[in-house]
Amino acid sequence: MLSKRLASLTCAALLAGAVSGLSAAAASATTLNGAGSTLVAPIEAEWAAAWGNATGNQVNYQAVGSGQGLLDAGTNQVDFGGSDAPLSASSTACNGCLQIPWALSATGVSFNLGGIHRLHLTGPVIAEIYLGQIKRWNDKRITSLNKGVHLPNEAITPIHRSDGSGDSYAFTDYLSRVSSTFRRHVGTATKPTGWVGPGAPKNAGMVTAEESTPGSIAYIAVSFLIAHSLPAAAIKNNAGNYEVPNLKNITAAAAVVHRIPGNDEIHIVNPPRSARAAYVISTFTYAIIPASRPNAAALKSFIAFAFSRSGQAFGPRLDFAPLPSNIVGADNAALGRF
Repeated sequence: MLSKRLASLTCAALLAGAVSGLSAAAASATTLNGAGSTLVAPIEAEWAAAWGNATGNQVNYQAVGSGQGLLDAGTNQVDFGGSDAPLSASSTACNGCLQIPWALSATGVSFNLGGIHRLHLTGPVIAEIYLGQIKRWNDKRITSLNKGVHLPNEAITPIHRSDGSGDSYAFTDYLSRVSSTFRRHVGTATKPTGWVGPGAPKNAGMVTAEESTPGSIAYIAVSFLIAHSLPAAAIKNNAGNYEVPNLKNITAAAAVVHRIPGNDEIHIVNPPRSARAAYVISTFTYAIIPASRPNAAALKSFIAFAFSRSGQAFGPRLDFAPLPSNIVGADNAALGRF
């Protein structure tokens, strides 16, 4: 079971930091419109409230999924998109768009097994579940990983996202790296096909589907697992350790990034053996900036606040780890290209 971690700063202190850390935005109040990732929505709401209080501006964000966020940004329907998948995952050309990693979290693998709250899994086993090759919880490929745990002779119902999702992208990116069979049959995508089980929309829908389906397994943004007190499986990493998506394990996964490509696309799933404590489905999530920027000054101010120390301080209680310093440096460089 994931533990709830509380940030050590009070709301008053955070707002004080927000005010002192902001550069001047537009002279008159501006409304920014954004759409996309449900994973980033909890911390984005905190950023929007603090930045809005400090500047008098407003942010309207629709948590419609990363796939829609990429589409809306690519077609200049919003001031910014939110996506846990990079621009390369979009089917819509986004010429002149920027992607700026502004938050760091993870996708957890949760399960509904009654009184069982601790579970060990490996990437290949999860892949076989989602391919329909492992059908029951007492399959020896699962029980061999969970000595001393009485797993029931119960059918497994693997649940996936029915909408275009950054969680789906991170999840399938990981499984495609650890299973060649999964890579051939499903691959990496925001809205993949070729796997088994029912679909559910958005992270909230995944939570509802899991809670109402005994024997189910579902991949869900960690902040939603915390909010609903759902368990997360410990997944074996390349160092041979079983890790859950707690802050230190997400941070360990991000620490492997030493070189940032010019397009700021960063993959941290399935980190190398050297990352001994890393959680394997950790992910950066991006602000996607369209080529057309009618509210550029306010947008630049809002994004700068999001990855500032004050903005990142909202993260720990929602299971968002602070951005590494080299990512913040790349973000500042990206803002310089506005």
